[in-house]
Amino acid sequence: MSDYLVRIISRSGSFRALACVSTELVREGCSRHETLPTASAALGRALTGGVLMGALLKTGQRVGLKFEGSGPIRKILVEAESNGSVRGCVGVPAVDLPLRNGKLDVAGALGRAGFLTVTKDLRMKEPYRGTVQLYSSEIAEDLAYYLTESEQVPSAVGLGVYLEPDGSVAAAGGFLIQTLPPQDEAAIDRLMGRIAELSTLSELLRQGETPEQLLERLFEGIPYDTLEKRAVAFTCSCSREKIERVLISLGREELASLLETQGEAEVTCEFCRERYHFGRAELERLLAELS
Repeated sequence: MSDYLVRIISRSGSFRALACVSTELVREGCSRHETLPTASAALGRALTGGVLMGALLKTGQRVGLKFEGSGPIRKILVEAESNGSVRGCVGVPAVDLPLRNGKLDVAGALGRAGFLTVTKDLRMKEPYRGTVQLYSSEIAEDLAYYLTESEQVPSAVGLGVYLEPDGSVAAAGGFLIQTLPPQDEAAIDRLMGRIAELSTLSELLRQGETPEQLLERLFEGIPYDTLEKRAVAFTCSCSREKIERVLISLGREELASLLETQGEAEVTCEFCRERYHFGRAELERLLAELS
């Protein structure tokens, strides 16, 4: 598997952690949305964060991330399944800002004022929804802040996207670490020190660092067991049947008007940019179903 995620738990039970490489799925998402470099970095981090957040869920559950900021990119939307599938989009793909301190200015693109809303479909009557203010607008720190403040689980998140000079995605990946009771303060201090000492994550990924190696680096001296290794991918849940239901939901009057004025319809999925064309005969069939 090219893109995959590894899950571990410390033998003391004080930590659980995930790490993934997401190069291909980020490349796929950026290609579909034709993002410019700064937008590519923002979308790539958010997609990778979605993979990690989705992996915290139980089978059949899903999570949605909505980053809304005051910057030119406006928003980032991500939906992730517990099985490793993720999809996402940015409000304005054609955003490329000057480098800031030698790095892609993701915070400037998203805007330093705004909100992160996390929606979880836990297969219950109503979805769970939590909102926090953007902490740094760098994506990783915002997710860690949400998990720590809203879900009361102290967390650390690292996300990296390495772009070639031509703007193409060369490497992407990340990690998520959570502390569990009873907390081991000495081990927490060691882990925080390792995270602080960690070289630029995107550079490590570009050099071929695997999820296993990244976890070994972070948890050196802290015994742990590997629980799972699974593939992850950019996968959209849209389909022609779902788009038909969207058209039907417009109602008889609006669908009849569309048929009369245009004679056809083309709907583009917001997440994957797949185009669905419906000719006159298909619209007439949908109108007949409404009748």
